[in-house]
Amino acid sequence: MESQGTQRPKLVGPGGETLELPEPVFHLLRQIVTVLAQGDAVTVVPVRKELSSQQAADLLNVSRQYLVRLLDQGAIPYTKTGEHRHIQLNDLLAYKRKRDAQRKAALNELIQMSQDFGGYSECS
Repeated sequence: MESQGTQRPKLVGPGGETLELPEPVFHLLRQIVTVLAQGDAVTVVPVRKELSSQQAADLLNVSRQYLVRLLDQGAIPYTKTGEHRHIQLNDLLAYKRKRDAQRKAALNELIQMSQDFGGYSECS
């Protein structure tokens, strides 16, 4: 009999069949169930998936034209087949992480500047 410390997470099917899960997969599934329970959608996509420029723009929540400018400026790697641009999901996510970090740093700098200058004065 296994002790509590050595038990492995298992997926149990409707017919009672079980499948042992690696611990990281168990934690991922728990996060997915939590998000779904809150009424949000979850999409699972292979990181090597290629996206169209419209799909990439939608993921970044920007216009397609803005995304194309980012691609042309070299901000995000892409390939081109004829007139169609294809962006690797992992490249897009790397750009998004970098952009989000820059935004957070800029916001923290604004907060610090506001505190340094006494913040906003209250109106009377």
